[in-house]
Amino acid sequence: MFLHDLNPSIKALTIMLLVVLLALIFDPITPLLFMICTIALTFLGGKVDWKKYMLYFIPFSILAFGMFWTTLVFADTPNNPNEVIAVFTMEFPKESFLTALALSLRVMSVASLSLLFIFTTNIVDFILSLIQQLKLPPKIAYGVLAGYRFLPMMKDELSIIHAAHRIRGVNQALTWKDRFHQYKRYAIPLLASAIRKAERTAVAMESKGFTGDKNRSFYRRLVIAKKDWAFPVILLVTFGFAVYTSIELGYFKWYSDEL
Repeated sequence: MFLHDLNPSIKALTIMLLVVLLALIFDPITPLLFMICTIALTFLGGKVDWKKYMLYFIPFSILAFGMFWTTLVFADTPNNPNEVIAVFTMEFPKESFLTALALSLRVMSVASLSLLFIFTTNIVDFILSLIQQLKLPPKIAYGVLAGYRFLPMMKDELSIIHAAHRIRGVNQALTWKDRFHQYKRYAIPLLASAIRKAERTAVAMESKGFTGDKNRSFYRRLVIAKKDWAFPVILLVTFGFAVYTSIELGYFKWYSDEL
């Protein structure tokens, strides 16, 4: 798919640029339209499981709703308190309502950009691209990659420790307090296992000639192709379309020290 084949560095820099632009916008129409277009691009240009996508989107939706409600309830006195909007038989000042809606939709719009990157980017390709295109020091990059690789292993290690405790007849936790003490018992074996794995990894990398030197060769060389520039063009054009539509509807507004 189109999004999966893009250079990860170009994709990441483009998304960071769009997040900054969205932070400067303070109307509800622009982030709403941009969010819809971003979600559509994610499914049309990438191979994404919609059930998993919606599951990941739920926490952002809860955060956006919380921001909407707190901003609406604790907003400052509006300049035009007589202009109100009725929502579920409740009336709110129009200015405060639009401000709360703009903030919540901005959160969801940034979330859609983040999920686009997460679901269409391979972590190994991203690390290699950071080294090759953005000149990230290999010591830092490979350290992050090794830590990422250790996470599934830690889960398996926790299962092994749990099974070992059951064999030894350790009582199973029934309450939250018991679970807290149970995980305290797991902490030291997990830490010891993590240290052993880190030492083995360090020895293995050193024995294979890894020195952290930037002037090194790569088995896989990632490049920036012409097709990679289509991604920032598409997103910037989409953002421009959202801004233009908001201007035409009379809602567009830059951030100017509101709240």
